[in-house]
Amino acid sequence: MFVIAVCLLLAISSTAQDKKLLRGFDGGMMVHSGLLRGAVKPIDYETSGAPFGIGGVARLHLGDHFRVGGEGYISTLNQKGNGSYIKYGWGGMATDIYFVTGRLMPYVGVTIGGGAATTLLMGETPSTAWAPIDDTIYNKEGFMAFDPYVGCDFIVSEAMHLTLKIDYLHTLIDGHQTLPVGPRVYFGFLFYH
Repeated sequence: MFVIAVCLLLAISSTAQDKKLLRGFDGGMMVHSGLLRGAVKPIDYETSGAPFGIGGVARLHLGDHFRVGGEGYISTLNQKGNGSYIKYGWGGMATDIYFVTGRLMPYVGVTIGGGAATTLLMGETPSTAWAPIDDTIYNKEGFMAFDPYVGCDFIVSEAMHLTLKIDYLHTLIDGHQTLPVGPRVYFGFLFYH
């Protein structure tokens, strides 16, 4: 919340002279992967691997250096090579500060929100479709999220940017049982207006 308050104060002070707060908007899609590790504590299972996911963002530009909006993603971390997975979707309010230098636009920000994590761990590989599998564990639970990120856009044109971003998703409530953590790298395209 402190970061959001500082960003809002910077945006308001930077636009005090020309009185135009809303400067445009952007939005687009991103794919991501990374390196995640964690433990499913109730069953003492260690997770690790490279997730794959997709999602998007939409933001309003306030002043010359501040954006606020929302983003949401879904990410799947496959496990055991037999169809087991940890999948989670999350989203929330995204705020960041950016600067333009030539064709590059570096930025730093945070997303605060929440999501749900689904864990499906099977003890064996299914032999046929619809066949029951012994030793299967399923759990779904919600979480509150804090997701700091840093990135940089490459300005292709005034209307289109390519973006590269790195984040590190955390839960806001201690004791979340199944969410693996680690850096994720995002690549995507954004349309500006």
